[in-house]
Amino acid sequence: MRRLRKNSKIRDLVRETSLTANDLIYPLFVKDGLSDSEPIHSMPGQFRLSIEGAVKEAAEIADLGVPAIIIFGIPKVKDEKGSSAYNPRGIVQRTVRRMKKEFSDELVIITDVCLCQYTSHGHCGIVKNGMLLNDQTLEILKKIAVSHAEAGADIVAPSGMIDGQVQAIREALDQSGFSDVAIMAYSAKHASSFYGPFRDAAHSAPSFGDRRSYQMDYSNPNEALREVELDIREGADIVMVKPALAYLDIIYRVKSRYRMPTAAYNVSGEYSMIKAAAEKGWIDEKTAVLEVLTAIKRAGADMILTYFAKEVAEWMRNG
Repeated sequence: MRRLRKNSKIRDLVRETSLTANDLIYPLFVKDGLSDSEPIHSMPGQFRLSIEGAVKEAAEIADLGVPAIIIFGIPKVKDEKGSSAYNPRGIVQRTVRRMKKEFSDELVIITDVCLCQYTSHGHCGIVKNGMLLNDQTLEILKKIAVSHAEAGADIVAPSGMIDGQVQAIREALDQSGFSDVAIMAYSAKHASSFYGPFRDAAHSAPSFGDRRSYQMDYSNPNEALREVELDIREGADIVMVKPALAYLDIIYRVKSRYRMPTAAYNVSGEYSMIKAAAEKGWIDEKTAVLEVLTAIKRAGADMILTYFAKEVAEWMRNG
């Protein structure tokens, strides 16, 4: 077997899984009211950006050959219903309009459709007596998705794990004349300890309780498959598994069973662990990142949402 590992050229010839910039989606945090970027201390190398800063970052991403970004908004004002999330002049809506003006079709613009950053309590929907109200939340998610489509989003990505969210959003988009806007569904999003840095970045930690009543139990792979199947039936164009690194088995099973375009989210905690270990000198960052992302693709992911997208694209460009 070693004959085919003899040198780098032979190894390239027989490589079974190839990672390219085309496989990557870069997340951006855009904060209303910023005039300059804010470093996210729990995510070294990542920033909360102004609209101008986000446009500049997106231009660099497009130039590096990364085909898509996903935008997470951080509003000035939060309330119990997350009304800033569907304001036509909200931070995501303004950012998308600006980016579509700048880039037209050079970059796929994906928007996160959720409420946790916008609600005063930090939960992903309407809450009453400590409980998330599913159907009332669906009505809000429909408004958010349509407002993003009106701004020019190519893909909307509902991430709250609210039952029926894909069907509700698909119907709302179709009724509003946006049948060509795709849905990337966070289909198997697990209640995970790996989201901590994101919640710091987006100011979205819940003020009470947790999200285990609507995000998935990581012990239940068969339930994950049922969630994915429901989203496919409801009209999802892309299904997602989140997180990625501790859920490679779920990615594999989803792709093997459904043969759908499959995304995996290499989440903030996975990013920050590698960054922290690399800063300590315990691992080599570049080789570790490429190994992790190749594993995610090898498991079956067609696209990977990762905070490493910019660095990886630069490494690939520079050899």
